[in-house]
Amino acid sequence: MPTRTTPAAADQPNLSESDGIRYLHFGTEWIQGAMRIKAPGELVLEYTAQMMAWLLFLAPPKEESIGLLGLGAGSLTRFCLKHTRSPLAVVEWNPQVTAVCQMFFRLPASSRLSVHHDDAAVWVADPQRAGSCPVLMVDLYDASARGPVRDSVTFYRHCRRVLGEVGVLSVNLFGQHESFDRNIENLRVAFDDRIVLLPEIDAGNQIVLAFSGPSLGITPAQLLARAEEVESQYGLPARRWARALTRHTVNGILHF
Repeated sequence: MPTRTTPAAADQPNLSESDGIRYLHFGTEWIQGAMRIKAPGELVLEYTAQMMAWLLFLAPPKEESIGLLGLGAGSLTRFCLKHTRSPLAVVEWNPQVTAVCQMFFRLPASSRLSVHHDDAAVWVADPQRAGSCPVLMVDLYDASARGPVRDSVTFYRHCRRVLGEVGVLSVNLFGQHESFDRNIENLRVAFDDRIVLLPEIDAGNQIVLAFSGPSLGITPAQLLARAEEVESQYGLPARRWARALTRHTVNGILHF
């Protein structure tokens, strides 16, 4: 299994700021994360908000953890700490990214937060992680920021095992990159074709949800009602996501 132990020069974190927003980079112009300086709990980048679309199908876990593979600028970590009471397990291979998040991106110290400095592929492959995170958000990009650095069928199968009997995986893909079709096929294989795609956003990101557990059959009205709850509670554009997902309707039922 491939591992990474020493950050390359291109993976050294650095910062930029514009219009009150601080950005994280890995030695290139590609943005790896962002924080509004006066509102650090806000999800600045649209794709990070879409990563939370699992809320349409699951409530935040009470005992098991929300898993995040890839820390970035800590946006999703800060959001989940603020809006849920779930424990958070973050996997970030580069300790320098964690240090930068603590110093410049207000990554809080919390008894609910554990950061594991490990290769995500190694972390999910550990049998002891099975069933530990019914929610898993995967955002694994290097300095080139064009395609995920972990995307094999084996990797996604291990992610499914981490979800346990009932869970949702959200993955950040880049629709305009050659890796996109490979990732979709690998996710289909690993999750028995139980995946749905949210619409690609202007920046090119496309979020994919994958499901473990019993098949879901719900009406568009039920999904929209849940979306209204999510939008009210978390301030996320959940009704927009729900409307996009209604394209999966078959005989008046949405299947996931």
